[in-house]
Amino acid sequence: MSADLKVPTHIAFIIDGNGRWAKKRGLPRNAGHKAGFNNLKRIVKHCFELGIKYVSIYAFSTENWNRPKSEIDGLIDIFRKEFKKENFVQDYPDVKLNIMGDYHKFPDDLVNNADQVIKETAHNSECVLNIGINYSGKDELVYAINRIIKDGIKTVDRSVVDNYIYTAGQPEPDFIVRTSGEQRLSNFMLWQCAYSELYFPDTLWPDFNKKELLKALKEYNNRNRRFGAIKEEK
Repeated sequence: MSADLKVPTHIAFIIDGNGRWAKKRGLPRNAGHKAGFNNLKRIVKHCFELGIKYVSIYAFSTENWNRPKSEIDGLIDIFRKEFKKENFVQDYPDVKLNIMGDYHKFPDDLVNNADQVIKETAHNSECVLNIGINYSGKDELVYAINRIIKDGIKTVDRSVVDNYIYTAGQPEPDFIVRTSGEQRLSNFMLWQCAYSELYFPDTLWPDFNKKELLKALKEYNNRNRRFGAIKEEK
């Protein structure tokens, strides 16, 4: 990696293509999800090693409840394993876990595991891993609005909303990557993505390796982020 290659402060991934990866290999979809979550750990580790401080993952949307029960059960089993305190702390040392979404809709044991990890990692300051499960960008805004109303706040500006969303206190994603070639956000981080750079590689998520990550970051470096202004030519 080039020493002058700038990395984003916050990168987000829509991890798409696990099912298609499995189908290409004649495997059940849940095998693709397992491969995807194994790859997730590798990619998140690479991101932190490269100096990226915030990583967000879209792992399970509110719409994913419409999938076959066997697939949902398989994903829940994966979440159970990933959110066990000993597993998370081993996989992501000194990383703070933040869950985006109403994860209390999941079985009690999974919720308890997640609560323990959140509590255990609350004071970690090195990096933050945001995982969206039972997540919806629109529902996040409804969640924030209801909390604002409950707290009796009468005048609302952007900074107020920033303080009530799931990623309160964090910088917005600089770079959003959706694998598998699909070119849409699918209800992901709608408030936070206003000025995010978007990247849509054809690579299926389980195949998105460190080489693909570096390729993505080189593309990010080629983007001209003006935030509505005009950069003067030198």
